[in-house]
Amino acid sequence: MKVRVLDIIKGTTVDGPGFRTSIYLAGCRHCCPGCHNPQSWDFEGGMEMEIDDLMEIVKEEDFDVTLSGGDPMYRPDVVREISRRVRSLGHHVWVYTGFTWEQIKSDSRMLGALADVEAIVEGPYVEDLRDVDLRFRGSSNQRIIYL
Repeated sequence: MKVRVLDIIKGTTVDGPGFRTSIYLAGCRHCCPGCHNPQSWDFEGGMEMEIDDLMEIVKEEDFDVTLSGGDPMYRPDVVREISRRVRSLGHHVWVYTGFTWEQIKSDSRMLGALADVEAIVEGPYVEDLRDVDLRFRGSSNQRIIYL
């Protein structure tokens, strides 16, 4: 299985608790005004990678993983596969998404993709609700949902 990856940040502490490997996937249709990563909106952006190759990096780094982007939930099959493999290594996965928890719960493919995910940071970024004091979130409407 292949996926379009914009970037991989190794050893970051801003995308969830502890040191993490953050994987930024290409593609987002939310197009939130004030988005800190508008180059991630392009579904053809970044580079195409095999999930096997991505997992080699995850194994080498040996940290928990965060999937961000873009919005990984546009590719629930990819989220499911990566999170399953990461969990089999004994690590946790967080997923950042512009979809709300209510939207995810009403979509069986998205909900099923989260079977091996520890937490999601959900909801669109709302520039008027920006709060730099929030941990792991950009705006106060966003919630951390532990699964």
